[in-house]
Amino acid sequence: MIVGVPKETFAGELRVALTPAVLPALKKRGIDVVIQAGAGESAGYSDAEYTEKGATIEGDRKAIFAKADIVAMVRAPGANLTHGADDIANLRSGQIVLGFSDPLAKTDVPEAVAKTGATLVAMELIPRITRAQSMDALSSMATIAGYKAVLLAASHLPKMFPMMMTAAGTISPAHVFVVGCGVAGLQACATAKRLGAVVKAYDVRPAVKEQVQSVGAKFVELAVDAGEAEDKGGYAKALGEEFYKKQRELMGEVVAASDVVITTAAIPGKQAPVLVTHDMVKRMPLGSVIVDLAAERGGNVEPSKPDETVDVGGVTVLGPTNLPATIPFHASQMYAKNVTTLLQHLVDKEGKLVLDMEDEITKGVVMTKDQEIVHGRVREVLGLAPLAAPAEAAPSEAKA
Repeated sequence: MIVGVPKETFAGELRVALTPAVLPALKKRGIDVVIQAGAGESAGYSDAEYTEKGATIEGDRKAIFAKADIVAMVRAPGANLTHGADDIANLRSGQIVLGFSDPLAKTDVPEAVAKTGATLVAMELIPRITRAQSMDALSSMATIAGYKAVLLAASHLPKMFPMMMTAAGTISPAHVFVVGCGVAGLQACATAKRLGAVVKAYDVRPAVKEQVQSVGAKFVELAVDAGEAEDKGGYAKALGEEFYKKQRELMGEVVAASDVVITTAAIPGKQAPVLVTHDMVKRMPLGSVIVDLAAERGGNVEPSKPDETVDVGGVTVLGPTNLPATIPFHASQMYAKNVTTLLQHLVDKEGKLVLDMEDEITKGVVMTKDQEIVHGRVREVLGLAPLAAPAEAAPSEAKA
C-alpha cells in the first residue's frame, strides 16, 4: 500500500499532510510513503527528514498520483477551488484521496471526483464519537485557531493583557469575551487566561459552563432558551432568528465592556449566525479588537470580512480564515497524527485497504465510492435523492 503526499497548492497553505514522525507507524501497517519534493519545507520538515524515516521523494506531482493507492492532502479538491480541479484530473478509479474537502458546500467537486471512480474521504466528516477522537482533525485545527486568535488580538490591542504592578502605577488587565465554547473557544479562553486577561465566555449550550470554568474563565449566562443546540453528530446547529435577536440584545452589554471579543460560532454547511452587530461594535472602547473565526462562513460579526482588517470607529475587526496554516509545524504534526490514525483504521494489519461501509467511522467520512456520491448528508446538500437501501436477502438466501 502506497500513500502519496503532494505539495499543497492552495495559496497560503503551509501545512503538510504527513510528517516524518508518523512514517514508522505507517510502515508497521504495511504502508509506504512517497512525498513530493519540498512538500514539508514550509512547515519545517526537510526532505532529508522524510528519507531518514523511510519515505521516497518524488519531484513530479503527477507521479505522486500515479504511484499512490491513497493520496493524503491537507486541502483535497473541494477545499482547494483554485487548483483542486488539476488534481481531480490526476485521479483514477479505485484510488482514495483524503483531506479537508469542504463536504457540505454546494459545489460540483463530489460529482467530478465520483466520475473518476476515486473514493473521496473528507476529514471534516469524522464522527464525534469516542473511538474517533484521535482522528478528529477539525478539533485539532480548532485548538490551534483558538490559540492563535488570542495572539492575533493581543498583537493588535494597544494594551497589555495582564495586570501589572509597576513603579509607574498599576496596569489594569484586559477584558476578553469569547463567544462560542467549542474546542476553539475553550482554547481561546485558556490562552487569554494564561496571558493574564480577565476572561468571560458564552455559549448557547449551558452544559459547557463547567468546561469554561475549568480553564479559568467566567461563564456568562443569558436569559434566553436555545433549546437543542447540537445535532446528533455533536456539532452546533442553526437556531431561529428570533433566538439570535434576543441573544444579541442581552450580549450587547458584555461586548461593550470588553477590550477583545473572539467569536467562534460556525455551523457546518451553513452561514454563520450574526452575533455581534455594527451597533454593538461601535459601543466597544476605542482601540478594542474583534477576531471573527467564522468570517469564512459569512461571519459572526456583522462588519467582518474574510482575511481583511476592518476599522469600525476605532475598533479593529479581523476575519482570518486559515489560522492553523500560520503555525504550520505543530498544525501539520497534529493533522498528520489524525490522518495516520484514520489510515490505520482503513488499512488492515496485512496492509490491505478495507472500506467497511457498515462501520460508523468509514461510513461517516466516505463521500464518493464506485462512481457514486454515497454520503447521505452530502447528497442532501446537493439536492440528490437518498440512495436506495440494499435489498435484504430472502430467507432461503440468508440460510445459504
